[in-house]
Amino acid sequence: MQIMKQSIEQLIHTALQKLQIQGELQVELPRIQIDSTKEKEHGDFASNIALVLAKAAQRKPREIAELIKSALPQSSIVTKVEIAGPGFINFFLSPEAFHSIIPDILNAGDQYGKSDIGRGKRFLVEFVSCNPTGPLHVGHGRHAAYGASVSNLLEHIGYHVHREYYVNDAGRQMDILAVSVWLRYLELFGEQFTFPSNGYKGSYIIDIAQYLKEKYDKNLFKNAKDVFSDLPLDEPEGGEKEAYIDAVVRRAKLLLGEDFYLQIFELTLDMILKDIRDDLAQFGVTFHEWFSERRFVASDVVDKHIEQMQKEGLVYEKDGALWFRSSEFGDEKDRVLQRANGQRTYFANDLLYHINKFERGFDAAIDIFGSDHHGYIPRMKAGLQAYGIQPNKLTYLLVQFVTLYRSGKQVQMSTRSGSFVTLRELREEVGNDAARYFYIMRKCEQHMDFDLDLAKSKSNENPVFYVQYAHARICSVFRQLAEKNLSFEVNLGATQLALLNQEHELNLLATLARYRELILSAATQYEPHQLTQYLRELANDFHTYYNAHQFLVEDSDLRQARLTLIVAVRQVLVNGLQLIGVSTPENM
Repeated sequence: MQIMKQSIEQLIHTALQKLQIQGELQVELPRIQIDSTKEKEHGDFASNIALVLAKAAQRKPREIAELIKSALPQSSIVTKVEIAGPGFINFFLSPEAFHSIIPDILNAGDQYGKSDIGRGKRFLVEFVSCNPTGPLHVGHGRHAAYGASVSNLLEHIGYHVHREYYVNDAGRQMDILAVSVWLRYLELFGEQFTFPSNGYKGSYIIDIAQYLKEKYDKNLFKNAKDVFSDLPLDEPEGGEKEAYIDAVVRRAKLLLGEDFYLQIFELTLDMILKDIRDDLAQFGVTFHEWFSERRFVASDVVDKHIEQMQKEGLVYEKDGALWFRSSEFGDEKDRVLQRANGQRTYFANDLLYHINKFERGFDAAIDIFGSDHHGYIPRMKAGLQAYGIQPNKLTYLLVQFVTLYRSGKQVQMSTRSGSFVTLRELREEVGNDAARYFYIMRKCEQHMDFDLDLAKSKSNENPVFYVQYAHARICSVFRQLAEKNLSFEVNLGATQLALLNQEHELNLLATLARYRELILSAATQYEPHQLTQYLRELANDFHTYYNAHQFLVEDSDLRQARLTLIVAVRQVLVNGLQLIGVSTPENM
C-alpha cells in the first residue's frame, strides 16, 4: 500500500514540476497527500493536492486538478484518473499494481504488518487495575481485552510496551472487604446478626470465610454482641451506612488486634488477587508487573516527594491539611494531598505513582480507566506538569460501561450486592474468542451492548464466527487439495498472479493491500476496533470469492494463482486475530 502511494505521489510530483516549467503553476509545491478511497466507485486512491494549491495559485481547484491530470506521465499501475467533487483527483489502479502484495505477505509471514515506527520508545500501559475486592465482572473484561489489544498493536509497530496492573490494596474499601469476610467467618460458627448494608455480600466472601475457618479454626472468633454493641445505626434503621461500616471496621480492628486483623486482610487480598490473576491469564491477558499501592505508600518515596513539593512551594497548609496548587496548572481547583488527620488522599498516592512511572524511565504512559474517571484527568496532568513532566506524555483512554443482554432483555448487575456476572461466567458462556472480539468491536468511549445470544451463535451475523469461518474455509480448501492429490507450489503460484483479474480477486487484493496501513492507524490511534472492522471486511471479501469461484480448478496455473491468493488471506487473518487475542480454528 505504501509503495503504491509513493508511486502515485511521484506521478503527481512529476506532473507539478512539468506544469511549473510550462508556467502553468507558479507556486511553491506543498506536501502531497495520498489517501485510500472509502468507496470503490471513487477509485483506489485520491489526492486533494488541487484544493491545497488553489489559494496560492488563485485558481479554481477543479481547474488545477484538470491541469495535473493532463500532465500526469503514463504509468503501468494506473488505468484511469478522474476528477471528483470540488477537485479531488481519483486514481484507479491496474490489477498488476496489487499483485506484488501477495509475495510481500508470504515472505513476511507472521511478521507481516510489523514496523519500527515506535523505534523502541518505552510505553507503560496500565489497564484493568480494579480494586481487588472481588472477582472481575464483565465491565473489567472490556478493559482487559481493550488494554491487551492496544498493547499488542503498539508492540507490533515497534514500541517497547510494559503492561502494568496497579493493585489498589490500600485504603478503606480493603478494610470493608476484610471485615466482610471476618463477619461471614463468625456466621459459620453460628453467630447471628444483621449483616452491614454496606458490606460486601457476594458468595465469594463466604468462600474466603470458609477457608479462613479451615485455616484458623476458632482463633479469630469473637461474639457478635461484642462486635455490634454500642455502634451507630445502620441505614435500614435510619442511620448512615458509611458511618456504620466504618464503626464496624474500627471495632473489628480493636477486638482482633493488629496481628490477627492483618492476617485476615492479607489472606483475603491474596485469594482475590490470585483469582483475578488466574481469570485474566485464562483470558489471555498477562502483565509484566502487579504494582502494589500498599507497598508503594509504605515506603518513604511518597513522603520524600511531598517534602520536595513543599520545598518548591507547590503545596500549602490550610485548616490543618496539605493542599496541592493544582489550579495553577490547569485544574479547576486545588486538591488535598494530606487530610488534617494526617492521612494522605487517594489522589496523593496516585499522583506520586504516576510520577514514579516516569522516574522508572518510561517515555510515555497510557492509563485505561473507566469513563467515570473523566474529571480526574485535569488534576493528574496538573500534578505531572508541576513536577516538570510534560502532561502530553500521559494519555487517558476512557472505557465505557458494558450492558449484557440475554434473549433481548438486560441482565441486571450490582457489584456491592454480589449480583453481577463475572468475567469467568461470561467466558464460560460465550468463549474467550467471542468475548475478546466483541469487547473491542466498538470505540472504547462508546457504550457497549453485549448480546450474549449473538456471541454464541454460529451464523454470519456473529462477527467473530464469520471471521474465524473464513480461516477455517481456507484450511478446508487445502484439505480437499490433498484428498484430490492435486499439486500446489506457492513459489509457482507467485509467478501466475497475472491470472488474478476477476472482480472478486481484485477486491481481495485491494483489501489485503490496506492491512499495513490499517495496523498503523489502529495502533497510533489506540483503536483496535479498526482491526475488527477490517477483518470482517476481509472475511466478507473471501466468503464472496469462495461462493463465486472454484479454487481447485483443472487449469494448473490458475489453481496455483488462486491458492496463493488465499494463502495470503489466511496469513493476514492469522496475524490480525492474533493481535486481538482470538484463535484461528482450522475446523468449524
